[in-house]
Amino acid sequence: MMNDSHIFHRTAGVVPPRASHGEGVWITATDGRRYLDACGGAAVSCLGHGDPAVVRALSDQAAQLAYAHTSFFTTEAAEDLANLLVRNAPEGLGRVYFLCDGSEAIETAIKMAHQYHRETGGAARRHVIARQQSYHGNTLGALSAGGNAWRRTTYDGLLLPATSHIAPCWAYRHQTPGESDSDYAARAAGSLETEILRLGPENVSCFIAETVVGATLGCVPPSPGYFRQIRDICDRYGVLLILDEVMCGMGRTGTLHACEQEGISPDILVVAKGLGAGYVPLGAVICSDRIHDAFVDGSGSFTHGHTFVGHPVACAAALAVQREIASRDLLNNVRLRGAELHGALGARLAVHPHVGDIRGRGLFLALEFVADRQDKTPFAPERHVHRALRDAAFRKGLLIYAMAGTIDGRRGDHILLAPPYTVTTQEVQQVADRLADAVTEVFATP
Repeated sequence: MMNDSHIFHRTAGVVPPRASHGEGVWITATDGRRYLDACGGAAVSCLGHGDPAVVRALSDQAAQLAYAHTSFFTTEAAEDLANLLVRNAPEGLGRVYFLCDGSEAIETAIKMAHQYHRETGGAARRHVIARQQSYHGNTLGALSAGGNAWRRTTYDGLLLPATSHIAPCWAYRHQTPGESDSDYAARAAGSLETEILRLGPENVSCFIAETVVGATLGCVPPSPGYFRQIRDICDRYGVLLILDEVMCGMGRTGTLHACEQEGISPDILVVAKGLGAGYVPLGAVICSDRIHDAFVDGSGSFTHGHTFVGHPVACAAALAVQREIASRDLLNNVRLRGAELHGALGARLAVHPHVGDIRGRGLFLALEFVADRQDKTPFAPERHVHRALRDAAFRKGLLIYAMAGTIDGRRGDHILLAPPYTVTTQEVQQVADRLADAVTEVFATP
């Protein structure tokens, strides 16, 4: 089989089935088997597969102008998409920098924060604070900021030293018995202030966090009030707040930006996956006017750049994606179908002895699996429960995003669901039914 492919595949030595075509929430392989894409690949395909308006926009832009380097030109596609993003952005965010994906966008955001402090007289501010068991991308800067212990291990010695990590806001694992939601939120947020004071506020550049934690923890929403306190702490010490909504943003949780539900605006907001819906590789950094003005009034130039920044075909496709989401009121469908999916999962699996938690927002849901529900003991890593669930679901024609190392990079298993915003009530029920059947199959064997 290896002779059939010269690709360096994700699992070395294993060639996956070939996908032939997609339609709506379905992907068909070359052998004719159909798969319900219940995870959108990696929470990417928010508009489903084969949307004619997006395909038309791609073709039209490619025919008109495929590429123009941003050192010479801007384009109508990029300007129109930036205008749309700023029009719908949290208060105070007024400038957009386009990249090719989430990792590039996170890398850009960190560098933007770094140079901002130099433009404004804070050259000592170079330390990045993030959270344990977070994920911010695979480039070295983004991986350094991330707290995914498993992903970091391979590159130990290469990662940037000026980073540190505080505990995540994760009520299921860290809220103590008898502790109120508000008290836990205050305690979790307080760890940021403690870390800033330990490092010295004059040395801290930014705090970066996923508004709803994505693949590493599995759709963990913050406790009520947590991010309002985080915003206050950052303001108190002059630390920039970067919110990573690469996975949870652009409508995935039921509002265009997940931070809308927290009642705050970051200094820098990073989006990607749902921006282009998988039709194109595209990410964006949306920053405050205050940050942009510092560059204008200072050196006049961001010491950064990539070849495909502001790619006109990518921007045209993403603009069509966002117009489709708005014109078809798909965010309302996210909220309605998300509630249905959460309910259907609860009906089938809430009392299962190995389902510890069902969580998330909108069409961004996860299930954490445990050996013992009572004390939340995880399965032994050697059992590879996440992989068994993924493979069982795949055999039943269901695509789910499965992860190990939920708790500490080694222990813990969860699966993530993030179907397209176009998913129907009938398809939601199919997701729940097929997943429940996969869970039954996996745990029928000790």
